Amino acid sequence: MTRTGTAPGSPAPAGARADRPAALPAGPRGGARFRHALHAEWIKVRTMRSTRYVVLGTLLLGTGLASLNGASSGDEYASLPPQDRSAFDPLALSLRGYILAQVTLALLGGLVVTAEYGSRTIIGTLSAIPHRRRVLAAKAVALTAIALPTGLATTLSGFAAGQAALKGAGAPHTALADEGAARAILGGALYLALAALLGLAVGTLIRSTTATVTTLFTALLIVPAFGPALPGRLADWTARYWPPSAGGQIVTGYRDPALLDPWPGFAVMAGCVTIVLAAAFLVFRRRDA
Repeated sequence: MTRTGTAPGSPAPAGARADRPAALPAGPRGGARFRHALHAEWIKVRTMRSTRYVVLGTLLLGTGLASLNGASSGDEYASLPPQDRSAFDPLALSLRGYILAQVTLALLGGLVVTAEYGSRTIIGTLSAIPHRRRVLAAKAVALTAIALPTGLATTLSGFAAGQAALKGAGAPHTALADEGAARAILGGALYLALAALLGLAVGTLIRSTTATVTTLFTALLIVPAFGPALPGRLADWTARYWPPSAGGQIVTGYRDPALLDPWPGFAVMAGCVTIVLAAAFLVFRRRDA
């Protein structure tokens, strides 16, 4: 006996909507299991037109910015004073593309949720899978499956392009086998995956694409850029503990005593994303669609 009262295999009623999501296989208690939710969310994220643009744009921006940054910094190295030469960080210079990559992946994370709210297809999603935590968890896993490889490809290609540019300019450069290189490349990829999850969490809390974009730009770009202009201790705190600023230390080689070390800084970013994501799960579970 089916819930609609229609015999299995019979045609849909004439008034049925064709755009309603197909029913997912039932689990032991009549609801879709996590693997079914994950399969559905993976199809959604993978087939979004913006996903392809974001992945390609992230790779191009990360590699291109690393090459340009390496070339310009390499040309300027010979004219730097001794104190600036001692702080010259070829590792961070080649991975500077993460600044833009974090924004593109965070925006993708936000769109995973806000696009459904904007088109109102979220109603069909929650009708097919009433377990809301399962839906959001599936979105997070599907998003990570795209963001993490994209982040790794971006940091690896940026490292290669940036170091090649520095070497061509006759400036100090770093090899993949040197200390800190693998940590920066892998840690940078993890950081970019966290940025995508942050976007997912913010999009879930806000639900508006425009407001989500504004919030992410402010948090990831504007606050770190204008933090040094803040008064005294507030500027120091922002540079040291603001999550994107602290997390960005994972791609550096030079140790600034005023800033956190790479992994402690990464932990600050991870903790922030965990808190915001937990809040998103709580709100998503209780709020009406």
